[in-house]
Amino acid sequence: MIKRVDTEAARIKRHERVRKNISGTAQRPRLNVYRSLNHIYAQVIDDTKGVTLAAASSMDKDFEGYGGNVEAAKQVGKKIAEKAIAAGIKQVVFDRGGYVYHGRVAALAEGAREGGLEF
Repeated sequence: MIKRVDTEAARIKRHERVRKNISGTAQRPRLNVYRSLNHIYAQVIDDTKGVTLAAASSMDKDFEGYGGNVEAAKQVGKKIAEKAIAAGIKQVVFDRGGYVYHGRVAALAEGAREGGLEF
């Protein structure tokens, strides 16, 4: 019998491995990405306090269009950069969440850089 690989469990394992080395501080919080089939989410997190400083997703009320494509990810990246800068954050640590830096994850990062975040 052939067993199918649990890709979500493998992603969580990769994410935990990366999170051992990456953490957000008050001066340089962590930009976390979560990607589902239909939407993409981003949060700016201060890990020392355990507080979310800014969040944006394709589920927001002002977001228009389908949330599961590269264009949507780029829009969410620009929106998270806008909210982070409004909160006084210019520099972040990028946490890709165990996903490959490609496609929607890379587009979100590119949109955040275009919006003014540095990482």
